[in-house]
Amino acid sequence: MFTGLIEETGIIKQISPNRDGKEFSIQCSKILEDSQIGDSIAVSGVCLSITDITDIGITVQAVSETLSRSTLKNSIIGDIVNLERAMPGNGRFHGHIVQGHVDGVAKIISWKKFDNSSELKILVEDKIAKYLVEKGSITIDGISLTISGKEAQIISISVIPITLQDTGLGRKKTGNKVNIEVDILAKYVENFLKNKSQNEQLPSKLKKWGY
Repeated sequence: MFTGLIEETGIIKQISPNRDGKEFSIQCSKILEDSQIGDSIAVSGVCLSITDITDIGITVQAVSETLSRSTLKNSIIGDIVNLERAMPGNGRFHGHIVQGHVDGVAKIISWKKFDNSSELKILVEDKIAKYLVEKGSITIDGISLTISGKEAQIISISVIPITLQDTGLGRKKTGNKVNIEVDILAKYVENFLKNKSQNEQLPSKLKKWGY
């Protein structure tokens, strides 16, 4: 589990296709502390496993399914990625519950710069939009952010300067794609309501079946 608080940005130095998908070698420093082979790491919001560690970075494996659901499929050498280690059991909970399971890819449609913040507008898929609400949480490229507005499939995000400075989001331009993970609580609520409706219909179905 992650919190959406980015620890540092890394640089993709090498991409190696293999039978399972692709391995990404990422230059980084801070997250090397206490990291071990097999640990989970969020790479721009995608939960991946560390397959190798050196003095200057890590290598992670992304399987084909992960590549198809995220921006990693189009990543190139030199790309900046957001990095976060899994939350320790004795750590503070800074953002919101982030699993590192990307729900889809969205497109940046506008940036507006203000004195102390920036407003980002993103076009999301309809299957994702249904889980999003104003003032609710969302994960964009692994960053825990708050939705400031929503109109159909377009969501607005207010971004403070330190977020732009300390993550790769500030390097994104209009037209770029980003990874999206919705708040898991919204999915649980949807599943609960769906099952509740099915359970309410169960007595009549049992009677029909002769029970």
